[in-house]
Amino acid sequence: MSDGYEFRLGDNEWRERLSPEEYAILREAATERPGTGELLDEWGDGLYRCRACGNELFRSGTKFESHCGWPSFYESVRPDAVELLEDTTLGMQRTEVRCARCGSHLGHVFPDGFGTPTGDRYCMNSLALSFDEDPPEK
Repeated sequence: MSDGYEFRLGDNEWRERLSPEEYAILREAATERPGTGELLDEWGDGLYRCRACGNELFRSGTKFESHCGWPSFYESVRPDAVELLEDTTLGMQRTEVRCARCGSHLGHVFPDGFGTPTGDRYCMNSLALSFDEDPPEK
């Protein structure tokens, strides 16, 4: 993985690369409305990446139905794929999840992934992710 230097872009460069909705989530830490994300019901085999920089974030095998309204995963592809930060906005104590390569906001992680191998629920915005489906086996 690169050190992310090529993804330390200025505000105007991010605005050129991202749609207004993507920019609001990835660069301003907005949240899409629950139940509306295009990847919420994606259950194919593949890899979820950061929509801003393409960094590998989650394998489809770690996705689970949490009934929270956003795609949920129980672990990232590598511990260093994401950065976890304390988030005390909105009067709550949460853990924000950012892309370790470009610093984009992805969502939050909660310790309520009951029944998962890690006990974690990475609650991600669909607009923060892209999905690459695995090629069919021959």
